[in-house]
Amino acid sequence: MGREDCVFCQIVDKKIASETIYEDDDLVAFHDINPQAPSHILIVPRKHITNLSAIEDEDTPLLGKLLVVARDIAKENHLGEKGFRIALNEGKEGGQTIFHLHMHLLSGRRLMWPPG
Repeated sequence: MGREDCVFCQIVDKKIASETIYEDDDLVAFHDINPQAPSHILIVPRKHITNLSAIEDEDTPLLGKLLVVARDIAKENHLGEKGFRIALNEGKEGGQTIFHLHMHLLSGRRLMWPPG
């Protein structure tokens, strides 16, 4: 699947509408349309990367920025007061359903472990 077939690339390119809460030159964050918690935000690189296994060494700063942006969104939305979870799913058995690297930021309910 290439960029033209990827739903997240279409969201990043504004071909599909989303409830965007953050964007810059590298990342876009928006509310998940199928939330698994009261607050479920997806943070997506503009660059099409299939999954964590497909990253290149040159993507290291982008991966760090994913975490910093997740921290900032959590702080701005007071998600850290009771806690939150960030997750990256890898492959079908890891729960990945859209093959474009993305981070889930979940909060607003007690998140159990193991996650499922």
